[in-house]
Amino acid sequence: MTTLNEVAFRLSRRPRSAPRARAVLHAVLGDWGAGQDIAETAVLVLSELVTNALCVRVPSDRQVGIRIAHTTTDGLLRLEVSDAGEGCPEIQEPGEYDTQGRGLQIVDALTYRWGVSPRAGGIGKTVWAELKAPELTPPPRTTEVAAVTVRAGQSVRVWGQWRTVQSVETERYATGGLAVVLRLDDGPLLRVPAAEPLAVRMLP
Repeated sequence: MTTLNEVAFRLSRRPRSAPRARAVLHAVLGDWGAGQDIAETAVLVLSELVTNALCVRVPSDRQVGIRIAHTTTDGLLRLEVSDAGEGCPEIQEPGEYDTQGRGLQIVDALTYRWGVSPRAGGIGKTVWAELKAPELTPPPRTTEVAAVTVRAGQSVRVWGQWRTVQSVETERYATGGLAVVLRLDDGPLLRVPAAEPLAVRMLP
């Protein structure tokens, strides 16, 4: 029987999105029981893919889509990064002193395979990479959602641990943006932007 576990989320086209993507992946793989080697490799690969996507010349309001998936049948960890740009990225041959252009060389060296596909249901493309990770044992019903959709009773991963949400409220920042305030079963209140991605365990 095939078991598919996946997390999907979107990030804005800002420099801070790359470290956010790395943090989410690190948390997800920790929850899935990944060893240090596969986790470090996957984080590096995703970082390169996201960095490339952020450099694509498209309107600034176009978000970058990220999907993390693992199937038990083939034991492959799949990382997907989607953007609205055209064209097909290729491995470059930078000069000895060039500081850019090595991203896909790193991806090619570290992964089982990688490629480019048309973006499903939208404009642009998806660059994907797969790593062999047969030892992963992801728990069921874990996903990534915007903070504004979190509900009381769900468990969220914060500060490296799972916490149960006791209550959810919304408020406005002084700048006018919407914030979500989560009261957890332990620790201080968690206040995050409404669109902030959070790893959650869904209600049964």
